[in-house]
Amino acid sequence: MMGTTRIGYYVHHVGRGHLHRATSVAAELARGGAEVTGLSTLPRPAGWPGPWVELAPDDDGADPDRDRVTAGGRLHWAPAHHAGLRSRAAAISAWLAGAAPRAVVVDVSVEVCLLARLHGVPVVSAVLPGVRDDAAHLLGADVADALLAFWPAEATGMVAPASLAARVTAVGGLARYDVAEPAPRRPGPPRVTYLAGSGGHELDERLLDAAREQTPDWRWTVLGGTAPWVDDPRAAIAEADVVVTHAGQNALAEVAALRRPAVVVPQDRPHEEQRTTARVLGAGPWPALARESFPATGWSALLDEACALDGGAWASWCDGGAAGRAAAVVRRVAEGEPR
Repeated sequence: MMGTTRIGYYVHHVGRGHLHRATSVAAELARGGAEVTGLSTLPRPAGWPGPWVELAPDDDGADPDRDRVTAGGRLHWAPAHHAGLRSRAAAISAWLAGAAPRAVVVDVSVEVCLLARLHGVPVVSAVLPGVRDDAAHLLGADVADALLAFWPAEATGMVAPASLAARVTAVGGLARYDVAEPAPRRPGPPRVTYLAGSGGHELDERLLDAAREQTPDWRWTVLGGTAPWVDDPRAAIAEADVVVTHAGQNALAEVAALRRPAVVVPQDRPHEEQRTTARVLGAGPWPALARESFPATGWSALLDEACALDGGAWASWCDGGAAGRAAAVVRRVAEGEPR
């Protein structure tokens, strides 16, 4: 290819994982000489390596029942007569027409996959865990030239149906942090960090209070939910003897990168996303004890069991190379290699 390779990167606005992944992969692409333009309702993040197009929101004031948001089940979110939806689609189309990108990465949106492909632009789509056999997910996957998953190839059963899983390139967990060797225990009482997450939280606070009461010898740090969230929880994760976390991809990748043993409690998400991840983790070799729900009792023994796990066993989940592998897939699509 001659000249600058332009690549678009659509970033979903719910949760933090999409943006963290995008920033890391975009940086890898930029190091290879590409100009990467972000497209998102979110504001431009610090450290983004290229231009940024901030899109109008398409969910303010929309009523799923009134506005026929699924277009008869073929899409996930396209509310009828919504000014924000028209504005964002027009902004993406204008950018596609002016920039003529070689590829667009979509994390995640069936509608943006379709919009880019209808402009003749090849698409690389991120795939999330869970059961993705509905018509909209399959349509978005069908039009994509490549499918990326941010879990390791060894984590089989992360997505269904099998026809979708067979097309996925699993690049491993992608964390903001450099991979670290398991740190020695710090003096003082054992520490547990609870990550409630930023994409929604339904834990009954009484269960968390009960867990703390059952473990008086442990020092708890709680991030998210009704407690304050910090943009960079690295220290709270790295200093923990055990991390209790939801099963979101970003949280797991960061726990894995810092090599901390974990108790994983999935939260309810569409398409069984977190419950699927927790089941795969619980059946695999990784240092994580998975539970279907937040236990009401038994926390002292549970934390002791988790603390005895070898954090180094996270190496196959997150080895620090996921961003580079994802960027390589995007480059292949941008260079016109066949599906």
